[in-house]
Order: sequence, then C-alpha cells, then structure tokens
Amino acid sequence: MTQPNDIENRLIDLEVKASFTEDLVDHLNQTVVRQQQQIELLMRELAQMRQQMRDSGAVTVRSLREELPPHY
Repeated sequence: MTQPNDIENRLIDLEVKASFTEDLVDHLNQTVVRQQQQIELLMRELAQMRQQMRDSGAVTVRSLREELPPHY
C-alpha cells in the first residue's frame, strides 16, 4: 500500500501540472485571439485595396494560363 506522503506528493505533482496546463491554454488562447485580429485586419486591408483598384479602373482580368513565361 502507498504511503500517505506518496499520495500527497502525487497530488502536488498533479496540481503543478494542472497549473502549468492552465497557463499554457491561456497563452495559446491569447495567441489565437491575436492571430484572428491580424487576419481580420489583413482581410479588411485586402478588400480596401481591391476596391481601390476597381475604383481606379486598374483592374484588368487576365488569365495566367494564356500568358507565356519569358523563356518561350
């Protein structure tokens, strides 16, 4: 049978692991939130750039399949 001291040590180890795990999850959550904000910002900027190109008339639809590479 295990000693009471062994059970206490195991419990302390589990509490420490749970604490580190909780800290890691919080850190990862903050990272995901920050990345989502960056993605949303980049999507808005891309939409603005597309709109500016449409407004300026600089948009020309072209197919890259029809263009030959420089070495042909």
